[in-house]
Amino acid sequence: MSTRSVALIIHDGVQALDVAGPLDVFAEANSFIAPQDLYEITVIGAERCPMRASNGLSMTPDLDFAEATMAFDTALVAGGPALPDRPKDSAMSAWLCDWGTRAKRYGSICTGAFALGRAGLLDDRRATTHWQVASQLAAMFPRATVEFDRIYLRDGPLVTSAGVTAGIDLTLALVAEDHGAEVALSCARRLVVAAQRQGGQSQFSPYLVPQSPPESPLARVQAYVRDHVQEAFPVERLAGIAGTSPRSLARMFTQELSLTPHDFVEGVRIDYARNLLEGTSKPLKLVAFECGFGSAEQMRVVFQKRLGVSPAAYRGSFRLEDGGA
Repeated sequence: MSTRSVALIIHDGVQALDVAGPLDVFAEANSFIAPQDLYEITVIGAERCPMRASNGLSMTPDLDFAEATMAFDTALVAGGPALPDRPKDSAMSAWLCDWGTRAKRYGSICTGAFALGRAGLLDDRRATTHWQVASQLAAMFPRATVEFDRIYLRDGPLVTSAGVTAGIDLTLALVAEDHGAEVALSCARRLVVAAQRQGGQSQFSPYLVPQSPPESPLARVQAYVRDHVQEAFPVERLAGIAGTSPRSLARMFTQELSLTPHDFVEGVRIDYARNLLEGTSKPLKLVAFECGFGSAEQMRVVFQKRLGVSPAAYRGSFRLEDGGA
């Protein structure tokens, strides 16, 4: 039986959620896909002995680096709070350079990006990590282009995610890449991602919206809208960006993403507004303007329709008291 092999690298002090989140996504995906496409997970570490996660949980690798001499479809390094300040792990770096890079895609969860950097695998690549240490990553590995805002990022075979639970977002994206958006969204529902994020930050992960292949017309539209969110986007303009007719564009959105062009643009505006409401004290009128809503009232209507709360209520629930400007 053919399977999709996944290697997850752990270490002493690993963040438990950096391990459990991605593994649960792959495990849930196995209940929605054909037997020949099942994910087969291998946890790898320096030794095949118990390791202590940062929260005290004990984890034992399936294989050590010397035993894991095989090419995987996907290889990921889990992060940990102490990983940015640790010295280079020569055995881990050697395995990543030798066997990790033989994977069709390889990368990191959260601060696992520092292990990639020490192995030289971030050079001339774009990457992301936990926002709290993104500046440190950029300073330590100046040949990398560190993108501070991203929840997850793919640059060629390299995949990286932001902090902790962003590993779930990244893994859902990988599942969508392998099996389509429907399977990824089914996994998210089974894992109760929507309900959890409503209770903590937002109703749905803003990055669960399926992405189009990088070279497709829809990808051009998606990138342009995200980079120019303040602007107006009638379907005729979006069609011009895609180089197609409005009717063809609407059909592509429906067939590939199960969204209308309007719903996509509205979703992007909501994503930007969430970030501003959570992370700044900007007035609602300014948030609405910067996100392209036109007015605070229009933003309120959209939030009520899509999230079931007003922007003011959302901010009251999810903004930290010491949120940055």
